[in-house]
Amino acid sequence: MVKSTYNPQTAMDQLDQRFQASIARSTLSMSPVQGLLSYIDWSRHLAISPGKQLELINLAIGQGLALAQYAQRTQTVGIPGTPSHNTNLNIEPPIIDKRFSHPQWKAWPFNMLQLSYLMTEQWWKEATSDIRGVTPHHLDIVRMSTQQIMDALSPKNFMASNPEVLQKTLEEQGANLLRGAMNAWQQAIQQFTGRPDPKLENFKVGQQLATTPGKVVLRNQLMELIQYTPTTDKVHPEPILIIPAWIMKYYILDLSRHNSMIRHLLDQGYTVFCISWKNPGVEERNMGMDDYLSMGFFAALDAINQITGQHKVHAAGYCLGGTLLSIAAAAMGRDKDDRLLSLTMLAAQTDFSEPGELSLFIDNSQLAILEAEMADIGYLTGDQMAGAFLLLRSDLLIWSRYIKEFLMGEESTMNDLMAWNTDSTRMPAKMHSQYLRRLFLDDDLSEARYPVNGRPVSLTDIHLPIFCLGTETDHIAPWRSVYKIHHLCSTDITFALTNKGHNAGVVSEPGHKNRHFRVLTRTKDQTYLGPDEWYETAPLQEGSWWNCWFDWLKERSTEPVPPPPVGNAEKGYPSLCDAPGVYVFEK
Repeated sequence: MVKSTYNPQTAMDQLDQRFQASIARSTLSMSPVQGLLSYIDWSRHLAISPGKQLELINLAIGQGLALAQYAQRTQTVGIPGTPSHNTNLNIEPPIIDKRFSHPQWKAWPFNMLQLSYLMTEQWWKEATSDIRGVTPHHLDIVRMSTQQIMDALSPKNFMASNPEVLQKTLEEQGANLLRGAMNAWQQAIQQFTGRPDPKLENFKVGQQLATTPGKVVLRNQLMELIQYTPTTDKVHPEPILIIPAWIMKYYILDLSRHNSMIRHLLDQGYTVFCISWKNPGVEERNMGMDDYLSMGFFAALDAINQITGQHKVHAAGYCLGGTLLSIAAAAMGRDKDDRLLSLTMLAAQTDFSEPGELSLFIDNSQLAILEAEMADIGYLTGDQMAGAFLLLRSDLLIWSRYIKEFLMGEESTMNDLMAWNTDSTRMPAKMHSQYLRRLFLDDDLSEARYPVNGRPVSLTDIHLPIFCLGTETDHIAPWRSVYKIHHLCSTDITFALTNKGHNAGVVSEPGHKNRHFRVLTRTKDQTYLGPDEWYETAPLQEGSWWNCWFDWLKERSTEPVPPPPVGNAEKGYPSLCDAPGVYVFEK
């Protein structure tokens, strides 16, 4: 069993926990020890690697010569926008980066600034790569930390070195900077007072978002089960249960009317149920993974069987909800429970040996800090999770926004997906510690060590047809990691890969522009294809992967019949309230 470090049993344990929690509050929940160890590991191995040092020296000399040659070819005098400004901008620099694609970056002196920056960035990437003897995890942390510094020092982030900002400032006589200052002041007030962004007024849950009609038919301490009102005269007998991740509000799958996956499933003639997880507080601090299985998935499955009278159910899990579903399905296979008809895994990992960029924040030192901090309040806050994602995409999520809103003075935009993303959730201390340690750190699920009801489960016991989705630019569940389900389950697997990322790739309704996907089915009798070979083999198709999934579900469903009742009071599942329920509004 995993030792419970968030509930100290001795005075000395409690002293350590309190001290580490105080450190966490001053380091943005990051472990300073792990950062220091990573730097020491990297610097000492670099110090005893003369070949690598010579390689870096040669790179620096080559970059200096290339910079000097480029300067000689492009040297000019003048300011952008003036008659003396050189308009001959067709000389390409040695390094091209889309962050500096605007033509003004090719003009002197900005061409030199951006090229110097890109060469420095290139040098540091090389300096934090391929060093003999360094622990890979330590090297990843040093590389990420160095990139954070480089992102902050980009010439785009300073008015004096950004020609686009200078041009706009000249044209508007500084009005953009005044607007930017007002934007910064308004955001500071929102942060200080806790008031939401005014633009969220157009994206309210139950009004513009999560509007698909339905009823809450089950509520317990951990979740609400929503049964949606059918939109067709007849439905396939086999209902669909959707399990979203507990680190997000469920309505990412029921956003606006046009891109609601739940509404589209209803229109395809299915009876749809969806779990809405409670936003946990102190009372739920000791809720663990077993509780999410018993009070979440299995409680929902029991309710669906009773309400609809159907034994067989399609189950779909998104992100960690898909991981939870795979654990449940493995346990059901072990226990000869045949109530599942098919599994759909949306951007969900079952093998965590290569979990992607989130692995930067997952090691024993980092988890000890997190557990100490969670012990004080009983849960992980939404802000703590958001901070990790911001660090992973600081150039896009921090600095690009800073330039647009504060330097250019432009208003930020808002859409339904962005509004959903601001609706953060918490996680109980016990459950968060368990899944980070047992899944991410120890990879117990893929190694058949993960226990359910005291006995380990194995994914090899899953013999159901599986539809599995990966997204090309996913940094939370990288598609090659998601693809590993192929060598964990010896069953029919239809794997689809769509463009975009973890959220936008899943919310990809029919008719959405610039969407494409690849799909290929491997039957249980076929040999294994590696991810790269699969990518070359699977045909590219334009449009939304939703239609492909709908066809896949239809092939495994029987002929439509009149829909079941919404709720069943006689069986103990009365309609408690209208969708989207109560838990979704908890902050």
